[in-house]
Amino acid sequence: MGESSSSVSVDVERISFGGKEHHIQTSHGPVSVAVFGDLEKPALVTYPDVALNHMSCFQGLFFCPEASSLLLHNFCIYHISPPGHELGAAPISSDVPVPSVDQLADQVAETLDYFGLGSVMCLGVTAGAYILTLFATKYRERVLGLMLVSPLCKASSWTEWFYNKVISNLLYFYGMCGLIKECLLQRYFSKEVRGSSQVPESDIVQACRTLLDERQSSNVWRFLQSINGRHDLTESLKKLQCRTLIFVGENSPFHSEALHMATNLDRRYSALVEVQACGSVVTEEQPHAMLIPMEYFLMGYGLYRPCQMSCSPRSPLSPSCISPELLSPESMGLKLKPIKTRVSLQV
Repeated sequence: MGESSSSVSVDVERISFGGKEHHIQTSHGPVSVAVFGDLEKPALVTYPDVALNHMSCFQGLFFCPEASSLLLHNFCIYHISPPGHELGAAPISSDVPVPSVDQLADQVAETLDYFGLGSVMCLGVTAGAYILTLFATKYRERVLGLMLVSPLCKASSWTEWFYNKVISNLLYFYGMCGLIKECLLQRYFSKEVRGSSQVPESDIVQACRTLLDERQSSNVWRFLQSINGRHDLTESLKKLQCRTLIFVGENSPFHSEALHMATNLDRRYSALVEVQACGSVVTEEQPHAMLIPMEYFLMGYGLYRPCQMSCSPRSPLSPSCISPELLSPESMGLKLKPIKTRVSLQV
């Protein structure tokens, strides 16, 4: 079991988009954390995918009124950005070693130490889901539950490793060029929202494209290098001591990875929700599809959405779409069954 370092200090604090942004110096380098909500409430820690931060990875979910009320009513949100991915970040010096995935997980632990947090709920997307899962395997007593979106679990396959190497080389020599942005958008979103020659791309894709322009390409390169060197977590999954809820878009390039992870988790305490016509970043592309599963997942911790417990009419997922096993009394409070729920769009 890992042990976090106590060498944590604050460099800068500033107000950003309604929350306070903290720049914390850890033993593995600086990390930026944007904090939203009541500090007296339980903590929800988020970690985004490669080249994203909380503005480009979780904004859709937190701008969804029902999901926002559920999460902000119950949690104080701690958005951790990968090193150098925060808004306005400067390029990280080439003299600074690229951190390993284990060091990034340790960085999460040190961040919790700084804020005086004990056990936390975690929400991660793809690469960020891997970091938080690794954190949960190293610091099992510090994780109450995992909500993972299109997660990575295994070591890079040969094809993924080679593809990421090509992307890394393009980033290194050409920066955040048009080709890199197209590759990243394919990683994040389904073709339905990316558009075509006949159909314009959606607003969320256009917004993400703009935000990618703000990323420091050298910092993205560093995080991609870290993730490309990840190790397999399969054998560690059954040792997790927390419930796990997995979302995956059926059009995500990491769909099979999420299924592999769901298969190897303890079946008594995990559930899988597949979202139709969706890519990897469900938090942006179809955030409403996450609402009802999150509600029932959090019920197991005694957490509820304020004012009402009925499902949102705006959500494409209703209780009738969920396996009866998940809605059974023992599942809602004690055991979350492994299910495969397919969410279809309703117009």
